[in-house]
Amino acid sequence: MKPALVVVMGVSGCGKSTVGLLLAQACGVPYVEGDDLHSQDNVERMRSAVPLTDEQRRGWLELLSQRIAQAHAQSDGLVVSCSALKRAYRDILRRGAPELQFVYLHGERELLAQRTEKRVGHYMPASLLDSQLAILEPPQADERAMTCNVADSPDLVVRQIMTHLNTCALPLAAADPS
Repeated sequence: MKPALVVVMGVSGCGKSTVGLLLAQACGVPYVEGDDLHSQDNVERMRSAVPLTDEQRRGWLELLSQRIAQAHAQSDGLVVSCSALKRAYRDILRRGAPELQFVYLHGERELLAQRTEKRVGHYMPASLLDSQLAILEPPQADERAMTCNVADSPDLVVRQIMTHLNTCALPLAAADPS
């Protein structure tokens, strides 16, 4: 079986970083925290509660796609955390590896808001959650994505992802978010 190339995606507070790191460890592959690759300008915008435009995200998405392409070219696995809120963003990421798989972490707004407000040391303010939800385009069935409910524990979510990665035939079908 080829090593997994996976993007863990969703809005702020869904647990992308936690699940992504745990998944990378479970798969024995490197992990890239997408937030660490934002430009300083983008970080300052978000810190100031200014949503990023598509153009401001483009360079960041291209950089992540390059990391994915590098892993793909070397037949290495990789797990990346990235909001990937729009299909167009996911299309940029897929340029790095056409078989890229997405894990969409879905949750109720109230739970996401609680988690975002409790975070310490992250530049993304809770006030940007609604702007992310407003532009979110959940993955469609043709996007090689599965959906996981973030109300479940991160360990359970990772077990669900691992089961899916180990048992599914290509292409991946979207899972029911409930």
